[in-house]
Amino acid sequence: MEEREGEVRWDGLCSRDAATRAAALDTIGQAVLRRSETIAPAAAVPPTRAADGLLVPAARDGLSEVLARLLMLSKRCPFPDVREKSEAILGGVQELGIRIPRPLGHGPSRFIPEKETIQVGNEDAMMHTLFADSFATLGRLDNVTLVMVFHPQYLESFLKTQHYLLQMDGPLPLHYRHYIGIMAAARHQCSYLVNLHVNDFLHVGGDPKWLNGLENAPQKLQNLGELNKMLAHRPWLITKEHIEQLLKTEENSWSLAELIHAVVLLTHYHSLASFTFGCGISPEIDCEGGHTFRPPSVSNYCICDITNGYHGVDEIHASPTGSIPSTESVCEVEALMEKMKQLQECRDEEEASQEEMATRFEREKRESMFVCSSEDEESAPTRDVSRHFEDTSYGYKDFSRHGMHVPTFRVQDYSWEDHGYSLVNRLYPDVGQLLDEKFHIAYNLTYNTMAMHKDVDTSMLRRAIWNYIHCMFGIRYDDYDYGEINQLLDRSFKVYIKTVVCTPEKTTKRMYDSFWRQFEHSEKGQMTLSPLPLLAAPSAPQVHVNLLLVEARMQAELLYALRAITRYMT
Repeated sequence: MEEREGEVRWDGLCSRDAATRAAALDTIGQAVLRRSETIAPAAAVPPTRAADGLLVPAARDGLSEVLARLLMLSKRCPFPDVREKSEAILGGVQELGIRIPRPLGHGPSRFIPEKETIQVGNEDAMMHTLFADSFATLGRLDNVTLVMVFHPQYLESFLKTQHYLLQMDGPLPLHYRHYIGIMAAARHQCSYLVNLHVNDFLHVGGDPKWLNGLENAPQKLQNLGELNKMLAHRPWLITKEHIEQLLKTEENSWSLAELIHAVVLLTHYHSLASFTFGCGISPEIDCEGGHTFRPPSVSNYCICDITNGYHGVDEIHASPTGSIPSTESVCEVEALMEKMKQLQECRDEEEASQEEMATRFEREKRESMFVCSSEDEESAPTRDVSRHFEDTSYGYKDFSRHGMHVPTFRVQDYSWEDHGYSLVNRLYPDVGQLLDEKFHIAYNLTYNTMAMHKDVDTSMLRRAIWNYIHCMFGIRYDDYDYGEINQLLDRSFKVYIKTVVCTPEKTTKRMYDSFWRQFEHSEKGQMTLSPLPLLAAPSAPQVHVNLLLVEARMQAELLYALRAITRYMT
């Protein structure tokens, strides 16, 4: 439904003032019922029910989109008055004989049982503040937020950074920011993020013609396509010549500040696509694939849902081992702890030479090329979004494969802490600080537990995960013994990490489950850090590992791009 003559406006619902929200809800309710009354008589007066129970709603004037949004608000708005009133409006429409939508799927993730996620309306005061901030900023409480909230400290930093990148003062206009987000997400076929930013792009006044394909966008944005694809798939190929080409293209040139803003946005959404696929984020309720107007069957889901992969809660999240920790899974955790202890003792006793450390890095880098999934299961289907980028055949290729040697990126020569941070902060003030805080929270996040064991130092495991990801990108830390990686990360873990980081669109639930099965305790709680009592759901550790993957990947991309910019500047 168009927002004609001020009939329907959603902005007021984001207000923290209850009176403002009430006034906005009254206006929305009146507009929706007015449109519904013009449709209902055409169907039947009085409303005689169709065979399936309700009359089919007309899609005129975008009514179905508005009803879908009201459904989302009734389930996902942090303000109780908005949830209740949205549900009441939908009830009024239904009473007119018009079919209303219902949600598809179960919860914000296809991989995490809904009962383990935080239910909107049941959150504590701290989480409610986070939810309200997110809703006030974005006009929605999205599924990414509902999964990230397993780790509130990280979520707060993430939301603050994303808000600054998208909405605060900066070098790029608002519609450019969302379009760059679309370009970045599309490189990984992440229709979830593309859908969100298409809506945001239009909301801030973006030209709908640009959405027909990258060739319809300004040449300046088209020129960013080459950097986008290299950052997403082969960042080690970026050189100062690529930067120079963007900065010296006459009327379509980028300023240094604009380019830094664009690079941070591209890396943010490449890595967020990894999180989206790695956690199996479901479509938003009001987006395609998140709702249906088909009626439920007696068993509460119809045959069309089954064929689209939506089953009952118990079936879709059934665990092969149940909720009782197996002896094998407990032994796996204890064996991992023993390995960590032994490695620490070896560190204390003797330190490998620099030559040996370099050899171990090269060996691990070489072996990482041959870590690949043997999955034949298809990942979740997504809408084709290839029109938002060029060169669709361009994808991830292993570092230094096929005889092509690329020099190792030594962190001692160019690091985030000593070089990248200051460059970003100089050209895009405060963003370097925000990113640095986010990196540190993800890297240092720990509850000092492993399954049922408390007071466990998990830093060795977290460092192995982070450094393995950077190793896959050819980035080496001279002071790290890469022999530890094979001791701590087994093949199924490496397959999962590489897939989520390099080709996230290929991540499957089977891959996710097979990795976590080795560290099961209390169904799936394990390996890194059991969460705080508030968040004692078995899935919290998986989410934490995905946060490590996201931030390590983003930093790796940034290091290559920022080094190229630094070389251009000098």
